[in-house]
Amino acid sequence: MTGPARVRESPTPPAHRRGDGRPDVGADAFRRALAAHPAGVVVVTADSGGRPVGLTATSFTSVSLDPPLVAFYIAATSSTWPHLRGAGQFAVNLLTEDQRDLAARFARRGGDRFAPPTEWTPGPGGTPLLGGAAAHLLCRSERTEEVGDHWLVVGRVRSADVHRPTRPLLYHQGGFGALHPLP
Repeated sequence: MTGPARVRESPTPPAHRRGDGRPDVGADAFRRALAAHPAGVVVVTADSGGRPVGLTATSFTSVSLDPPLVAFYIAATSSTWPHLRGAGQFAVNLLTEDQRDLAARFARRGGDRFAPPTEWTPGPGGTPLLGGAAAHLLCRSERTEEVGDHWLVVGRVRSADVHRPTRPLLYHQGGFGALHPLP
């Protein structure tokens, strides 16, 4: 019987050092280790001055029940970030296992993500709501904080609508997948 595979340090020296002077884990090893952790897939959308914007996120999580808070992280280099930051509110569209093409479309740079075949309707305040999502959470931006090379975005959930209780879309080992419950 063999033990679990060990993630090895990248031969490239990392840029950061811990307080004890030893280097932090390398970026490649860090990515490989985190790829072992499956994550739910959402698309975060907002209205930016009358123009819909959005991006795919796998860093989405609940934060608090009282008050109802959720959060996600966005790369500081994201071209969508300035538009989301200025919007004041956003929607979290929880994707289903049959929406991998939609997730991929919103993960790519450039292009009109809201052009057909994307189905969407304007929600409260013009916030885009994607068709076919399992649920929509309409959120008011509560707090943002720069953390490393990303921004933490915390939103207060103003409304939550569940449309299709179905299997979620997941991201694992560098690709999309679905949850299949154990017998």
